[in-house]
Amino acid sequence: MSGFDPIRLEVLRNALEATAQEMGSVLKLTSFSPNIKERMDASCAIFTADAELVAQAEHVPVHLGSMLRAVGPTLERTGALADGDVVIVNDPYVGGAHLPDITLIAPVFIDGRRVAHVATRAHHSDVGGMEPGSMPGRSTEIFQEGLIIPPVRLYRAGALQEDILEMVLANVRTPEERRGDLNAQLAALRIGARRMGELAARFGAETLEQGLGAILDYTERRMRARMAELPKGVWYAEDCLDSDGSSDEPVRIKVRVELTGDRVLFDFAGTSPQVRGNVNAVAPMCWSATFYCLKLLTDASLPPNAGVLRPVTVDIPKGSFLDAQRPAAVCAGNTETTQRLADTILRAFAQIAPERIAAASNGTMNLIGIGGTDPRNGRPYTYIETSGGGQGGRPMGAGMSGVHANMSNTLNTPIEALEISYPLRCLRYELREGTGGEGRNRGGDGVVRTIQIVGHDARVSLQTDRRAFAPYGLHGGADGAKGRNSTIARDGTVETQPAKGSLTLGDGEAVMLETPGGGGWGMP
Repeated sequence: MSGFDPIRLEVLRNALEATAQEMGSVLKLTSFSPNIKERMDASCAIFTADAELVAQAEHVPVHLGSMLRAVGPTLERTGALADGDVVIVNDPYVGGAHLPDITLIAPVFIDGRRVAHVATRAHHSDVGGMEPGSMPGRSTEIFQEGLIIPPVRLYRAGALQEDILEMVLANVRTPEERRGDLNAQLAALRIGARRMGELAARFGAETLEQGLGAILDYTERRMRARMAELPKGVWYAEDCLDSDGSSDEPVRIKVRVELTGDRVLFDFAGTSPQVRGNVNAVAPMCWSATFYCLKLLTDASLPPNAGVLRPVTVDIPKGSFLDAQRPAAVCAGNTETTQRLADTILRAFAQIAPERIAAASNGTMNLIGIGGTDPRNGRPYTYIETSGGGQGGRPMGAGMSGVHANMSNTLNTPIEALEISYPLRCLRYELREGTGGEGRNRGGDGVVRTIQIVGHDARVSLQTDRRAFAPYGLHGGADGAKGRNSTIARDGTVETQPAKGSLTLGDGEAVMLETPGGGGWGMP
């Protein structure tokens, strides 16, 4: 593919990335749930006919890196798709995520030939399970986390399979919202397929298909060139999660990074074994964090596609919590374990290229889920959200405050949207001043977010971390402040809550998240 015209290649590459971005815009604008409409907890991408990731929008890193390793296995299970087919999947052991992340995949046919695939992944606010929001704080097996959807065809040759859809909707607390969000995902697929058809009409179907391969080859060449510029050697790092939610024992991640020539090896030997709680991660989560960190180390302008990982080897020990086996609980593998993976890998990278790597950011997605029966209409509701914190101090300046960092790229739900959509009231939402670590370049501050239950009893789930171990500083910078979870009774009594767990709150009671600050960079 190296002979592909470079100007045409660049035009095509940008057109594909713009298509993925437009797919995301359609998904956001047509979705029902605030989790997608306001927070854009969703991602869109384009794959080759052979299921290699070729283009994506800058949506949620944890989605996109995991889809890179998951669409292929999904299509292996279903076999080749016909024109008009749409596959639905959320099984983490096939689709490489957790149950609330529902992925839809459709082929793109041009002149009767399959030339590509389009895919969307969206975090649905409920897929059943033991707790509203399907992100229980202390699940111990995947069956407690919601409905498992293996790779099946939601559409066959353009015809909706009503029984499949009804089976999904019968197992969730908010079926109309789920129907609306699935339709939004379908709309995104359709716009992606339409734009691909327009590109085929412009360039020719054969040229388009060749161009997809040429883009991957081009990215690989650039990646290998960047690798060759880095120092050669072996570097080590480790970090740990506070706990798995079922015990107070830390869960450790160790990595050995070896750079040789234009290749890199990530070896996670010494990492904790699979645990009882839900911080277990399926293997694509590990690839996802690796993909993200490599772009930070090498070149942020590299096209974000499968070519980045061609010079990369990832060794995950069998039996470790980074390669969970069915039926392990895995819902926090996305939200918490990927964040700690990024912290650990970047800690090693800071030894390789100290002028490029920031101190640890808040290191947790600070997830909260709330659900019950809305007293305004008597219908079930589920609210799910992740909250930002402090970004680590950077070589070029201070870390940002109150932002989602590393593996999360979502937004916070605006207070107005929260209070209109749910029987909840936001009592407090502000920066948690002084929580960033001191340093030549300070870490950013975390946030304080307090949400009150209004007029009913509700179940509340918390999946958070960095409550026991602070985000690290680098090169003499101080650690950021640890986070804290609390509940507030109607009389104002404050009670500290664990990092992970579920509980019931009544009318007028509130839950408060105080998120971690980022570590400082350099001597103060």
